[in-house]
Amino acid sequence: MTADGDNGRAPLALVTGATGYIGGRLVPELLAAGLRVRCLARSPERLRDHPWAGEAGIVRGDVTDAASVAEAMRGVDVAYYLVHALGRGKDFEETDRRAARIFGERARSAGVRRIVYLGGLTPAGVPERELSPHLRSRAEVGRILLGSGVPTTVLRAAVVIGSGSVSFEMLRYLTERLPVMVTPSWVHTRIQPVAVRDVLRALVGSAGMPADVNRSFDIGGPEVLTYRDMMIRYATVAGLPRRLILPVPVLTPGLSSHWVGLVTPVPASIARPLTESLRHEVVCREHDIARYVPDPPGHPVGFDEAVRLALRRVRDAQVTTRWSSASLPGAPSDPLPTDPDWAGGSLYTDCRERSVDASREALWRVIEGIGGDNGWYSFPLAWAVRGWLDRLVGGVGLRRGRRDAARLRVGDSLDFWRVEEIEPGRLLRLRAEMRLPGLAWLEMYAETDGAGRTRYRQRALFHPHGLLGQAYWWGVSPFHAVVFGGMARNIARAAAAEEPVPQTAV
Repeated sequence: MTADGDNGRAPLALVTGATGYIGGRLVPELLAAGLRVRCLARSPERLRDHPWAGEAGIVRGDVTDAASVAEAMRGVDVAYYLVHALGRGKDFEETDRRAARIFGERARSAGVRRIVYLGGLTPAGVPERELSPHLRSRAEVGRILLGSGVPTTVLRAAVVIGSGSVSFEMLRYLTERLPVMVTPSWVHTRIQPVAVRDVLRALVGSAGMPADVNRSFDIGGPEVLTYRDMMIRYATVAGLPRRLILPVPVLTPGLSSHWVGLVTPVPASIARPLTESLRHEVVCREHDIARYVPDPPGHPVGFDEAVRLALRRVRDAQVTTRWSSASLPGAPSDPLPTDPDWAGGSLYTDCRERSVDASREALWRVIEGIGGDNGWYSFPLAWAVRGWLDRLVGGVGLRRGRRDAARLRVGDSLDFWRVEEIEPGRLLRLRAEMRLPGLAWLEMYAETDGAGRTRYRQRALFHPHGLLGQAYWWGVSPFHAVVFGGMARNIARAAAAEEPVPQTAV
């Protein structure tokens, strides 16, 4: 565990979910408010490159592991619970239930004075058994924490609008890509969206609530809109022509989640729990949070302003966290093995090297800028087809893009990869998150050889699972010369085109 900041005896906040969308934004807000911060993370290395990493403590652990939660709770004043299974497998509700119980029990044992939980806004008058599994589980987690014996604040929000949020990305891509839309009936459901900055303000302010407060609070923006209203108003703010929206009542939640997955970067596995939650009206029934966290002038932020702020951050490449910051259901998380006989199996490799007529710095800029709008420098159709095939089997596909057009950090999602390691100026290692019968990595190096010449080195690695994995590797091997060979060749050319330099004579 690293030091928990240097704010002396300031209150210590424990943040779970710091690698996720809200948690990654909450940490710097808590630090700015004068609190010390400790993060509980399954993969602490994914927090290494965040701007605030040196100011917060980090402990390795998981909310389903009682021992690691107990260790993380030592000396904590306020504990933030910002994790959800989000439909990961058929037992996700039991996983959420068990994690919430462990968190509440360990918080009580450690003498934590407050738990703060961000849950979902549930519809009025709808029996819990009729809610989507996603909303039902979030409501249950809230009840468990409220009954933990530790004073708890449960904040309940509907659609969160902010750069990089899953709700904003769904809205953005649906509206921008489809001038005429055939949509599910839930586009007429009334919703009370809330700006991410108001969510963060409520989370930070909740740390100072009186000890006798143990309840839920609805948080929302100043307007109640239908999803159709939001799409039309998004188009106006973004300067797009008016959209024609045609609802079709026969689209089930399952079908509409695949429709969202087809049109937007959000995969069906993430879209389904969200679209299922839109079947019912989700509108705030009170605004009691203002008693403890007063609204400053101009707050809560209206929908149009929230969209305007989000679009500005997207256009200025200032998106600090994205919906894909957290690992997706079913995505592999094993680190690159250092032993070729790791786990008793094979580790297949495809290695390429090329001299580059450019500076090492120019080569690194090309490497770090790979993916997203810049593509993968070889056989675009093959990459596109691989992305479509991945989405057809429930994977993330190739359309998650990049958080930042020029800079990467550990933990960033990058199309159907995730940044596992980055050594600026030298190494970029990506771990595959597409559906595969095994584990895969792609490494790219910018190096200088003994004669002072710039060299590009590339390794694709695959650890097969079973006979299917073996068959997969040998089935795609004939295409490696085109895909990986072309990538190495074109990356070298792109670097030379950006900044050609004369090579040292041998």
